[in-house]
Amino acid sequence: MSLILFNKPYQVMCQFSADTAHPERPTLAQYLDIPGIYPAGRLDADSEGLMLLTDDGKLQHAISHPMHKQAKTYLVQIDGVPDTHSLERLRQPLDLGDFTTQSSEVRQVLEPAWLWPRSPPIRTRKEHPTSWLTIVISEGKNRQIRRMTAAVGLPTLRLVRIAIGPFALHTDPLLPGEWKMVEPATLTMRR
Repeated sequence: MSLILFNKPYQVMCQFSADTAHPERPTLAQYLDIPGIYPAGRLDADSEGLMLLTDDGKLQHAISHPMHKQAKTYLVQIDGVPDTHSLERLRQPLDLGDFTTQSSEVRQVLEPAWLWPRSPPIRTRKEHPTSWLTIVISEGKNRQIRRMTAAVGLPTLRLVRIAIGPFALHTDPLLPGEWKMVEPATLTMRR
């Protein structure tokens, strides 16, 4: 049984086969030549960061199934500066129309020194400051973090998943496109 940590670069598709809508985008196959592994969860092409992959179907299900509530931590660069009210709204269940989020942990932080530059870089506008947040969720609906920040008037400019459960990019340093194998026993499932 293998468990692989992979730092997915920006614009890489979270699949091994080419995407019919975007055949020009790179896929996991350009980075991981390990037969029989599959992603345990997804990241959008325009999101970066930590992914877990495994060759064990039961482990894949256990990691990605919401019942096990693996905490996922995201580093989020937003357009604007949050006030106390915006931060509190992000922490509380937030109605996004088709679903209501669970409570989340949200903190305003400085950009970490260990974070790699994005290629291409985020656009900057002198008259519009940006800020950084960490957001911890245990669910993972499609584009959830982006939808949450937009709902409080702070659009996401950059989204990097920095941790899943006990695995974190700042303690398991990997640059974009790098991967390493870890011991699956370190991952505990919660109910």
